[in-house]
Amino acid sequence: MRSIAGLSVLALDDSNRRRTLALYLLARVAQCAYNSAKSKNKFHLWGSYWRHGDSLLFSLACAQVMYSFVMRPESLPKSYQDFIQKTGPVAKPVYKAVRDCCRGGPVDVAYISAYLSSRGKLNDVKLEEFPSIIPCSIIHPDTDSCLGHNAKAASATFRKTFPLYFSLTFVPFVVLHLQKFMDSPARTCWLALKGAVRSTSFLSAFVGIFQGVICVHRKIASKDHKLVFWVAGALSALSVLLEKKARRGELALYVLPRAGDSLWYILVNRHLLPDVKNAEVALFCACMGGIMYYLEYEPDTMAPFLRGLIRRFLASRISNPNPPTSRSASYTYLQTLDAMNKPKLEESKQAESSSLEKLNLESISGL
Repeated sequence: MRSIAGLSVLALDDSNRRRTLALYLLARVAQCAYNSAKSKNKFHLWGSYWRHGDSLLFSLACAQVMYSFVMRPESLPKSYQDFIQKTGPVAKPVYKAVRDCCRGGPVDVAYISAYLSSRGKLNDVKLEEFPSIIPCSIIHPDTDSCLGHNAKAASATFRKTFPLYFSLTFVPFVVLHLQKFMDSPARTCWLALKGAVRSTSFLSAFVGIFQGVICVHRKIASKDHKLVFWVAGALSALSVLLEKKARRGELALYVLPRAGDSLWYILVNRHLLPDVKNAEVALFCACMGGIMYYLEYEPDTMAPFLRGLIRRFLASRISNPNPPTSRSASYTYLQTLDAMNKPKLEESKQAESSSLEKLNLESISGL
């Protein structure tokens, strides 16, 4: 019955959105199932007791996402592509040239020339139709220093994303802890500011490390390779160590479904997996049933934030295990009437028992 409710996902016409939601639920169900099995000593992954296992999972997920962004951008949603593009310092024509170069095809010289001309650097760069590698002079034409470019990219990312992270940090503080905010607004603002600076520093370091790995590869290699971007994504994800320990696992579970979605698309496109129609609907239903099962029977296996979120918005017996406090008027009247009649019944019983005792005493001969 829990899984049947998952059919409501059919209200979304876009199959890509349905697949994204299904994969997000799949990641949460996998987390619950793993925590359940681990708590019962039935199963645990090798390295699961590592202190930075969540960072390793985040690194693998980011590697797939960044590889897909450079080499297979069509496997990512348009909004996700736009976010990465706006956050990073490299222009779209450069990524296209890198993609064509890695695939061994001809580079669109006219397209890249128009981009360099708009930056005023056309005469400083030698363009080839079949280059072995796209040089740093095309990747960052505004500066000749790779180190200066990476530092500038990190600082620009900080300035662009700080307002977003501050709002994402401040609003939950106010909405979920309104009483604490009313009691000490200055402390709440300080905690939100500190969290926003920490998260923005993480994302800025991510961008700087990714660009740094790309530049280092161009200094020591003469031929481009698509796996470089996978390695760059994995290494840049180590910046997640700047985040709080509790947030690292949440970030990993946020990026993991996107990485799985991209990998799913690539494998289907290469005919390594069958393209089953409405497979995402069946997956969503199964995962919804799993989520509600763990919420009812093993709530401790769920992330506290997810458990609280479901119980906050689902007014049901599952999400609110305590007995309901609001009853109908007739039910309240009957309960009150029973409470009033109960002492009278007890008194009558006591009177009966005492009279029986008297009768029994009087019936005994000699008394």
